[in-house]
This record gives sequence, structure tokens and C-alpha cells, in this order.
Amino acid sequence: MSITFTVIKKDSSCCARLGLLHTPHGTVETPIFMPVGTQATVKTMAPEEVRDVGGRLILSNTYHLYLRPGYELVREAGGLHRFMNWGGPILTDSGGFQVFSLGPLREVAEEGVTFRSHIDGSKHFFSPEKAMEVQMALGSDIAMAFDECVPYPCSWDYAREATERTSRWARRCLAAHSRDGQVVFGIVQGSVFAELREKSALELVDLNFPGYAIGGLSVGEPKDIMYKMLDFTVPFLPGEKPRYLMGVGSPDCLVEGVIRGIDMFDCVLPTRMARNGAVLTRRGKLVVRNAEYARDFTPLDPDCDCYACRHYTRAYIRHLIKAGEVLGIRLTTIHNLRFVLKLMEEIREAIRHGTILDYRDKFLKEYQGPQAQ
Repeated sequence: MSITFTVIKKDSSCCARLGLLHTPHGTVETPIFMPVGTQATVKTMAPEEVRDVGGRLILSNTYHLYLRPGYELVREAGGLHRFMNWGGPILTDSGGFQVFSLGPLREVAEEGVTFRSHIDGSKHFFSPEKAMEVQMALGSDIAMAFDECVPYPCSWDYAREATERTSRWARRCLAAHSRDGQVVFGIVQGSVFAELREKSALELVDLNFPGYAIGGLSVGEPKDIMYKMLDFTVPFLPGEKPRYLMGVGSPDCLVEGVIRGIDMFDCVLPTRMARNGAVLTRRGKLVVRNAEYARDFTPLDPDCDCYACRHYTRAYIRHLIKAGEVLGIRLTTIHNLRFVLKLMEEIREAIRHGTILDYRDKFLKEYQGPQAQ
């Protein structure tokens, strides 16, 4: 079985839609947020716990797994699903973003990218063909094409070169890919230049990928520019195929992205915040490690149904974090992931009832309003 996508409801007042993404490892409802398991694990959490908080489709990273433990070892273990004991669908990022974030440690050429490992400085080479080879060995349900992601800000000439190279690399990825049961999504680039976004989208749509990601956003540009690029780009993508906004996970951006027609999201934000002692709540971010919560015996978020909020207080979790106890960041991670995944459940329900714009307005008023923690 390969990947298929079915749109089951469209909102009449915006571009939001409900969908079903069918994969060899199960069907998931969209819009969906994918917890990030960069190195074959969602940090601090067992796979069963990820599922308990509502995780259904997770992301792992080709670059990191290529370096450690090595893709041949994962193949020998029976693929990524068996290796990490995850029975649901997996999407693997191609490693393009990680490679290009290395800055002076990498060198781009038409054939591919030469880079040095952030772990030990060893020299490596990634090409579109290599990215496909690694992802086929990992055995994810969805593999991403190898692309060139540019920083913000960048010049129009630099963005144009990267956009054109991304299209050429996309063709090579499709030519190199041969694994049954796994599909490749193309990645639209173009930085913040509308004409380049259009060019990239049209060239990739012409290649007939089964799904399309929008990359190169949420890399430092203001949110209003990101929304403007989404408003411009999404209409160029096929309505019958899934749309994936890469690297976006703040609650306000999730809601706004869905309204603009996005079906899939991923981001390390919820888990990274948790490890830094901060949590997401209905009234914005709460830094639970701060001294003001030392004697606060209320839940992290009174409106949350997660394990941490049902059993523990801000004071206790702060104590654990200050004492360096791993349980502290496990509890904040459980909470943050449940918060984001419950948000997506509510978004899907609002689309189902035709009230997504009302939901957006109500949620953002509370989330972005006066912080009354």
C-alpha cells in the first residue's frame, strides 16, 4: 500500500479542510501536528506515551540517523518502525535543513553537499540520490526530497539559485526512489519572494509528487510575511494532495496555517520549550522554572487533560527542574505535546462544524491576551 489522501470536508469561509491520510502504518486525520523524534525518539518519551497524548504520525531526521547510529544499522534492525518500536506512520525529513544550517561546515555544489559532522567533524557527502538511499533504508512512510533551504534574509539571486537547484534535485530524487510502500513529497522553496515561490510550486507540481511541503519559512522572517507567503503559495498546490508546512509549531501559527489550507505541521518547539522549563497554556507561555511558581500548587494549565496536569502542580514540577530531575522535563514534555495535539483535535472539530474562524478568534484572544497565569 502506498500513501493516499482524501479531503472529507472543506470550510466555506477559508481554506481549512479536514482530510484522511492513508499510509501502510495506519490512517491519520488532518490537519495534524507531527511530534519530532529527530534521533528515532521523541525526547524523554516512550512511543506508548507519545500515542497516549494523541501522537499519530511522527517525524524523524535523515541527517541525524545517517550520522548516528547509521542507516545500514537501522535497515538491519528491520527499519525505523521496528528499531524504535513505533507502529504508526513515520515521515523522514531529507536532512536538507540540517545540512544547510551547518553554515561554514558545508559546501554546496550541483552534485550535492559536502559537509562536516557536527558530532566529530568527519567529512560526508549528501546528494539527492544519497538522501533517497538513506530514507529507503530507514523505511519511513513518507520521505522528503532533498532541497536547498536558504536563510532569512537572503538575496533574490541566492534564493533563485537555490530554488532552481531544488527543482533539479527533486527530479533526481524521484528518479532515484524505488521503495514500494514509501512515497516522496516535494518541497517548495523561494524564500520570501512571491515569483520564486510560484516558480518552485509550478515546477514541482509538474513532477506530480503525491504530496507537497512548503519549506524555507519560519526561519526568522516575521509571522506576517510567512502568512503572506502561505496565502500566495497554497493556491498553486493541488487541492487533492496533502500540504505540509515544515518547522512550524507555535499554537498561533498552527491555527493560522490551517486556515490557509495546511494539512501537516512539525516542529521541535513544544519539546525544546519543555526541556528549558517552559510550557504552553491557553494564556500563552508559562516559564514554570521561575521563582514565582515555587509555592503555586495549581496545575500547569487548569484546562489541560494531560497526565502532568491531572497529577502534579507547578510547584512540584518546578522543584524537579531546579533539582535536575529528569521527571521534571518528562512532565513538561508530556504537557506541551498534549497541548498542541489537543489543539489540533479542537481545530479539526471546528472545521467539522464550520466554526474554524470563530475558533481562531476566540483562541487567539485568550492565547495572545494579558498573561494571567
